[in-house]
Amino acid sequence: MILNPKFPLYLPGVKNGSNDNVSIIGANLREDITTLGYFVSSNGGLEIKTQNTYPTKEYGSFTEILKKFIQDNGLENVKRLGMAVPGPVINGKSQPARLGWSLDVEEFTRDFGFEKVDMLNDQEASAYGMGLLEDDDLDPIYTSGHLEKGNVAILAPGNGLGEAGYFFDGKYLRPFATEGGHSEFSPRTNVEVEFYQFLNNIYGIVSWENVLSKGGLFNIYRFLRDVKRHPEPEWLSERLANGNFVQEIFKAAVEDDVLICKIALDTFLEFLAREANNLTLKLKATGGLLISGDIPQAIRQYINKDKFYEKFKISDKMEEMLRNIPIYLNKNENTALNGAALYTAYYLD
Repeated sequence: MILNPKFPLYLPGVKNGSNDNVSIIGANLREDITTLGYFVSSNGGLEIKTQNTYPTKEYGSFTEILKKFIQDNGLENVKRLGMAVPGPVINGKSQPARLGWSLDVEEFTRDFGFEKVDMLNDQEASAYGMGLLEDDDLDPIYTSGHLEKGNVAILAPGNGLGEAGYFFDGKYLRPFATEGGHSEFSPRTNVEVEFYQFLNNIYGIVSWENVLSKGGLFNIYRFLRDVKRHPEPEWLSERLANGNFVQEIFKAAVEDDVLICKIALDTFLEFLAREANNLTLKLKATGGLLISGDIPQAIRQYINKDKFYEKFKISDKMEEMLRNIPIYLNKNENTALNGAALYTAYYLD
């Protein structure tokens, strides 16, 4: 994997030859599965040698998973570790609520003998990983060109709602994390006020993550079913209880033409366009918007690109800016894993 020139990432260590041919373990820690890869740095890029996934909840700590990965692949004397975690990282420490683990880079450095350990918020790691994307990994929603010079926004609904960005310093893109997914959701229409009240009774404070995530899609669906009384086929109820919720909703909408599922997806995508608008305005992301995450990737065939763009650019005074911003959907599922490894390979000399 080599760096894509469309993502001129700030990676000062690329120019230092001592960062080439370094063995690295990259890790993407998630609520459901944790993915690890063994990489070797090469010519400013990465070569992946092997990759494994582990069911997160079956392990008591990341240390157990890391030991298992090293043992499974017979690895010795690995020099560096790069970790992507679903939560804020402060002074090399993180306690992601979704994992229930306490993580500290000093402990991994000491216990495993790594020369360097880096831990990033998963969306910041994903931002670095997008620097390794090939052109066909990006599906244009609006534009057939390329990312422009300017800040770039990243919106990624999955288990939670990831939000991040790139600051453009005039030459390079510098990724940074946010916790914008936890900002408060605001309704616009009377039906959305009903939806807000429904969520308020459940959560108290209603965040955008309660709307734009796997749990958020379920919230939309059960609001339509339980409050707005859209009928749910009995066979669908059984399928949803036993399967992957997002995939089953998508399948029922596309293959079975089930109205409640189509409305749920349409509502989700309208909210996604609105929060994409919010994030783009707050970051002044004239360079572009990247949509990533499990849900957009899973329902990509359902997305009406023209409709999404029309919803995205609605604004009181900023429509002129929004209408010119390129929008891409990231199809690659390993950007956080690759980005964590890339960062620990080349961020510092």
